[in-house]
Amino acid sequence: MAGIKEQQFTEEKPLLPEQRGVDSDMQDKGDEASGGLPCPASPAPLNNPSPPSRPSHRWHVIARHWLRQTRRRTSGVLPESCEQLMPVGDWKEHDVETPYGMLHVVIRGAPKGNKPAILTYHDVGLNHKLCFNTFFNNEDMQEITKHFVVCHIDAPGQQIGASQLPQGYQYPTMDQLAGMLPTVVQHFGFKSIVGIGVGAGAYILAKFALIFPDLVEGLVLLNIDPNGKGWIDWAATKLSGLTSTLPDIVLPHLFSQEELINNTELVQSYRQQINNTINQFNLQLFWNMYNSRRDLEMNRSGTVLNAKTLKCPVMLVVGDNAPAEEGVVECNSKLDPTNTTFLKMADSGGLPQLTQPGKLTEAFKYFLQGMGYIAYVKDRRLSGGPVPSASMTRLARSRTASLTSASSMDGSRSRACTHSDSTEGVGTVTHTMEVSC
Repeated sequence: MAGIKEQQFTEEKPLLPEQRGVDSDMQDKGDEASGGLPCPASPAPLNNPSPPSRPSHRWHVIARHWLRQTRRRTSGVLPESCEQLMPVGDWKEHDVETPYGMLHVVIRGAPKGNKPAILTYHDVGLNHKLCFNTFFNNEDMQEITKHFVVCHIDAPGQQIGASQLPQGYQYPTMDQLAGMLPTVVQHFGFKSIVGIGVGAGAYILAKFALIFPDLVEGLVLLNIDPNGKGWIDWAATKLSGLTSTLPDIVLPHLFSQEELINNTELVQSYRQQINNTINQFNLQLFWNMYNSRRDLEMNRSGTVLNAKTLKCPVMLVVGDNAPAEEGVVECNSKLDPTNTTFLKMADSGGLPQLTQPGKLTEAFKYFLQGMGYIAYVKDRRLSGGPVPSASMTRLARSRTASLTSASSMDGSRSRACTHSDSTEGVGTVTHTMEVSC
């Protein structure tokens, strides 16, 4: 299957001058509900477009609970040394040979039936440890990920302890970085993935989903910018490179202006980590290639079947006043509004997965529940035990003040999605679900 898809791949030419020349699903869901937890109701047959009716007040109760819980602030963990960055659990490191070079992959668990793997891709200036350890070490997140195989991808040469790439090495284009992922999926026997990407990693995963839609069940994209840089932006970046160190060039891409001005502990820590744990030559190559990216070719105009956009459920995440806020809003305008969630997180700065891991975990839990993969998850903050999902995909306060939710269940990779309108609102389904928390 990967071989057939790779024939459709068109290589993207770099824009910078110096870069030229170079078991069953039912059984698995039964396992999730084991251990004394009640089993969720069976999904409606796919040939029946109308799911069983549910009391409308139930949606409001769950919605109010979720918004109340996600407003609670949680703090990130400041990495002070490489030892603190070591992931928790039985992780195994692999080097996977792909058509466009070697990829460093860290994986925990094994494929479980038809469940997707959770696959992550980090931003420029980071690697999987710096980007995701605070998020995945969150206690509630570990309660979720124990049901899935988790796979972290490090872009070529970006992992801690990586050797310097040879002089004259042609770093893979953004298209090629996306084209490496089918080999990883095939190598580990994943049926499909749910991707979590940040910045450059979000761009790569979105490109991957556009080229190989059958391999992607859902995407959580933080700080994605679907637009390529123009010549003026490119020139400004090159000029700043002559007067600033590489960490100081990358930090404004990662953190909000408020965080940089206040020079918070988090910014200081990451300046040190970027400088000391990532090979600067390799980072420069990745940074140059990201800045030479082209626009993601997405457009939701026309009919739903013919629109060139992401076909899977997508949750877009950005912190308030984050440098990527404008790009995320632009990306939201290009996605199918019926399966897109836009989450703007307050008090989270440029990297919400570091500063608000609890809020993001809660949102990710409901995202997976909407796909039908987690029926009940214990919430350690509640004394009432497991929290029922009610198969919710998204919760929001819309512009009309109506509360809308969408329900979907996964069966043989087919989804039937219906909307339930709030009786307190206007009675219209909003286009894109927006949550501020």
